[in-house]
Amino acid sequence: MADKKKILVVEDHSDIRRLMAFFLEQTGYDVIEAETGLGAIERANATHPDLITMDLGLPDIKGDEAIARLKLDPSTKHIPVIVITAYYEGAPLVESAIAAGACEVLYKPIALRMLEDTLRRRLMTAPDEESLNRNVA
Repeated sequence: MADKKKILVVEDHSDIRRLMAFFLEQTGYDVIEAETGLGAIERANATHPDLITMDLGLPDIKGDEAIARLKLDPSTKHIPVIVITAYYEGAPLVESAIAAGACEVLYKPIALRMLEDTLRRRLMTAPDEESLNRNVA
């Protein structure tokens, strides 16, 4: 696959992160992993993924803060962020993540096929770098 999409999976529980990474790689994506919010920001800046999945309950900065920082950075603000969380719908942290710029929230436990469908839909609507450059010029 010549233009494999890159997905940054941010999840502090290694078993969940590895399962998601394995599934996404088998589905045809390149996967980058991070286990903390600060690690997510660092990896996003270094690799420029096409999409980020973000857990909220991370050990350093919470996922909503990581999303806010990513959306403030001109080099990462265009990257769609899908929250994958065990927090309940309407929880303050979930609402904060949406306000920070998350494009969608999926609740754990999540069916892997639902994750795949959501990623495919979001990647089809995500702006590519070339179109972003045309809009800036």
